[in-house]
Amino acid sequence: MQMKGILPALVTPFNQSGAVDHDTLANILEFQLEAGVSGFVPLGSTGEYYALTHDERRAILKTVLEVVGDRGTLIGGANGSCTREVIEQVQLVRDAGYRNVLIAPPYYALPSQQELIGHYEAILKAVPDVDIVLYNYPVRTNVEVGFSVLDAFKDNARVVGIKESSGNLLRAIEIGEKYKDNYQLSCGSDDQALDFFLWGASSWICGPANCFVKQVVDFYNKFTAGDIRGAQDVMRSLFPVMATMEAGKFVQKVKYGCELAGFKVGAARMPLQPLTDEEKAEFRAVFEAAQA
Repeated sequence: MQMKGILPALVTPFNQSGAVDHDTLANILEFQLEAGVSGFVPLGSTGEYYALTHDERRAILKTVLEVVGDRGTLIGGANGSCTREVIEQVQLVRDAGYRNVLIAPPYYALPSQQELIGHYEAILKAVPDVDIVLYNYPVRTNVEVGFSVLDAFKDNARVVGIKESSGNLLRAIEIGEKYKDNYQLSCGSDDQALDFFLWGASSWICGPANCFVKQVVDFYNKFTAGDIRGAQDVMRSLFPVMATMEAGKFVQKVKYGCELAGFKVGAARMPLQPLTDEEKAEFRAVFEAAQA
């Protein structure tokens, strides 16, 4: 698998009754493909995977695969609180027709680095027909995918990349330099995307692409064409949006951004609460400014 370009971390649309809205999901996929994305990551943090039932996850994976087909790279999120649960989720994603999975450390258990190595080893052994993208997001899991873990799998052909969402640019730089022949580096810290690409990232698994797909793809196209100043200008226009998103209620703001972009994706599931009128007004102002 080649992790290249813009890979939206897909939202999960819900209709007025709270059920997954597969028609809207299909429309979002087509819209983003038309805009030039390279693939998708369903069932991630932005997709509220933690709030979905197994049946809903299967149905979402099916819709994404049927709509996208061979038009993009697909990486399914597969996470849980223990190794057994994660293996079950990986099998669910595999059985849905996917061969690539994105896996963060188990949350709540707080495994040591050696235990985390054992966790990934168990997944690789239990599900031998998938490739893994490591997911470092310590703000969510409170566990880092440390360099000892990267060392342990650097020669394993089935551990193909890492989505780096720590916010620590120095760590991303070190990964891009030390492990450039071992892992494909994907940006998971949206406000650092330009820096990531300058230091060797090949893709951006991007939540804001749900509502700013044209700008995000434009950034990537400019960068790969050698127009670094143009890519910087696009990022500069998006910084106020990203600052607002990172200030809190990220998923709700992405979903409201989708609404402003013309897609009714519904509210986030509890425990997340809707944006207040004040928060909507603040986000709408930066959203509209980014369209200018």
